[in-house]
Amino acid sequence: MWRRTAWLAVGIFAAAALAPVIPTAQAAAGCQVDYKVQDQWAGGFQGALTVRNLGDAINGWTLTFAFPTTGQTVTQGWSATWTQSGTEVKAVNTSWNAALPTSQSVSLGFLGSSSGTNPAPTSFKLNGVLCTGGTSTPTPSTTPSNSASPTVSPTVSPTASPTPTTPATPGAAPALHVSGNQVLTAAGTPYRFYGVNRSGGEFACIKNRTGIWDGPMDQASVTAMRTWKVRTVRIPLNEECWLGTTSNPVPEYSGAAYQNEVKRYVKLLIDNGITPIVELHWTYGAYTGNSSGCSDVASVCQKPMPDTQYSPAFWTGVANAFKGNDAVVFDLFNEPYPERATGDATSGWKCWRDGGTCAGINYSVAGFQTLVNSVRATGATNVIVLGGLAYSNDLSQWLAYKPTDPLNNLVAAVHVYNFNTCASTSCWDSQLAPVAAQVPLMFGEFGENDCAHGFVDGLMNWADAHSVSYLGWTWNTWDCGSGPSLISDYNGTATAYGQGLKARLATVSN
Repeated sequence: MWRRTAWLAVGIFAAAALAPVIPTAQAAAGCQVDYKVQDQWAGGFQGALTVRNLGDAINGWTLTFAFPTTGQTVTQGWSATWTQSGTEVKAVNTSWNAALPTSQSVSLGFLGSSSGTNPAPTSFKLNGVLCTGGTSTPTPSTTPSNSASPTVSPTVSPTASPTPTTPATPGAAPALHVSGNQVLTAAGTPYRFYGVNRSGGEFACIKNRTGIWDGPMDQASVTAMRTWKVRTVRIPLNEECWLGTTSNPVPEYSGAAYQNEVKRYVKLLIDNGITPIVELHWTYGAYTGNSSGCSDVASVCQKPMPDTQYSPAFWTGVANAFKGNDAVVFDLFNEPYPERATGDATSGWKCWRDGGTCAGINYSVAGFQTLVNSVRATGATNVIVLGGLAYSNDLSQWLAYKPTDPLNNLVAAVHVYNFNTCASTSCWDSQLAPVAAQVPLMFGEFGENDCAHGFVDGLMNWADAHSVSYLGWTWNTWDCGSGPSLISDYNGTATAYGQGLKARLATVSN
């Protein structure tokens, strides 16, 4: 990192009735809708719908339903164009999710206001077909009629409200796995991590002792990220805050409270189509050697390597919390620098992989093989990310020392800032390109310290040319002069530096 001291679930399963006008193709039609209130507060709520097509493939869809009371109103929505007239609500596909194959689903959501009770809608139609969880093949009427069907009448909205400006959300974040040098979705689609880091969970709970996060971690803040088309968020964490050890005397910021808050935020991201990368950032162990970040044994700064006392237990806990959900990615340790302690790269790489007693490090080191083993021992199959030496800026021997993973589900990470050693296209060509040719590679952090974006523009050009993922540091409202901060407020106003990433995501992400 830039070193800074510092969901009333109601399942609606409906179906099949005939639409008043039958297409000549006589397509089988049917659908199923699951409606949930994910969050609710005084005067408002967040709704989520999963619409499953049980009939023939659709290219272009409209979902309609009616709120039970007049006090329920959609105020803004995503993954569809939302309009409302009275209690009648209509959601029309966007360009990117118009195709809805047989047995496939689309997820969409909205923010709403309510007065009094907030009952769930009980009837949904997809392209005029009542959703009942079954299918039917329409038979054309043999008796001409100028009147509409007496049992089904189309919904007409005489007055459409303005189209919301909330960005489309591409359903829930996908489950991921590694194949060769690509990350793939369960459907086999290549997937790149485009997004940001969200700092705070590593330091606020133990160093500042002001809370669990730095700034808001709510729906509004995630919606702001989606205006940038952010689809990955890396979340730095603190092992002692997760485990609730004695170094953190504030119980409301540690242990179960901390874990539950991390789980809540991870779910929020996934529900909004954003891949969460949970990452171990600050760890335990006294280190006062070369490039020491602090002399404190507590997890209040970046240490050269993870420790055996808490780090394996942290990853056992995190893996147990998220196993079975392969939308969550694990980044085992932020920025190793064991070579600064051991004296050379060869001993540094050996310490990196094997751990144990490493020259110059006074605590017992948990190597990356130990941490991979800790994750896999829980049965978790999640993608695992591993950064290299020199604060994750050196991947020169990453392939040679790559830990064994029975699932071959490993991603290499490099961190690059304009002031790093490997900060040029010549270094990326010679050192990073060979890694990217064999395993998925991501710039887990990148940035520059001059409040500009010339350097990161070049880095993203190289990354795009080599199908490499990238995550900007950081989605926090710090002065970009004191560190690479992408935003000046949590509405997503870009700093001069952040404008570079924002403009790039607008062209490459979704």
